[in-house]
This record gives sequence, C-alpha cells and structure tokens, in this order.
Amino acid sequence: MKNKKTKKAPNFRYGIEITKPFSKEMYTHNDEVALEMKRNITSEIHLSYSQAIGDIAANGGMDNGEKLLRKIVQAFTGYTFGEGYDLENIKDEGINRLANIANWELHQEYGWLCSEKIVPKLRMKMLGFDSELDGCWDCYWEDGDKYTFQSQEDPDGNGMQC
Repeated sequence: MKNKKTKKAPNFRYGIEITKPFSKEMYTHNDEVALEMKRNITSEIHLSYSQAIGDIAANGGMDNGEKLLRKIVQAFTGYTFGEGYDLENIKDEGINRLANIANWELHQEYGWLCSEKIVPKLRMKMLGFDSELDGCWDCYWEDGDKYTFQSQEDPDGNGMQC
C-alpha cells in the first residue's frame, strides 16, 4: 500500500509565493531588493573613497577610509588589493563588479557587509535563498518588521492576520 504524499502548503512572503524554480514575481522582487543593495554599497564605496583621499573627514582618518574601501571591494572581487594599488582603481573595480554581480552572490555578500555594520539592514530580503546550509550571512533585513514575516494565516500578504 502506497502512502499518499500530502501536498505541501504554499509558503508566502511579502505576498509572493515561494516556488522552485523561481517565479517571475520572485525574480522581480529579488531584482528590486538587489537594486537597493547596490545603491547602499555604491554609496559606501564612494564615501569610503572620499574619506581615503581626504575629501571627507573620517573617524580614524584617511587610513580608515582606505581600509574600509578595500574591505568592501574585497567582498565582491575576492582581491585583497595590497599596498601599491591606486585607490581610484580599487573604487572603479568595486563599482564595475557590483554592476555585474548575480543576485545570489549579492544576497550573501550584502549579508556579510551588514554583519560588519558597513551597510544598513533592509526592509525586505531576497526570496528563495533561505538554505541554512549555504553558509551565507542571511541577516540583512529588519527582523520583526511587519513586512518580513508572513504566516500561513496571512493569505493576502499585508502582514496582518485575519
């Protein structure tokens, strides 16, 4: 006698059903979150560059701005940019890499930058990257915000239970 498999209840977040493979709605949502992430990171790259070259005063001086610039860009490139690299080239490399980064990688690296308190937490997170086994820093959204958790009892996705 075969056991019937029960259909798994759909999982929703932000009013979007989480599916494998990703739905168009999930891709659209993730692209919107990625755009906000890229804006925040680009802003931090420019700010740290300005601090590193002395245009803006920074806690820790120009050296702190340079260290921060190298740390941010290394998160996306994997390059340590040792002594002797031109700061403008480091900034440009970071911005160019950021423009072409895949959402799954952005999800991971933004989480790490957030854990380092370099970029702010976001109101919403990317969807479909919730595996605890992938080792990513999945902590970049405001936990407890009415928009971040949606239970099965919230079918309309407005953050309120009926």
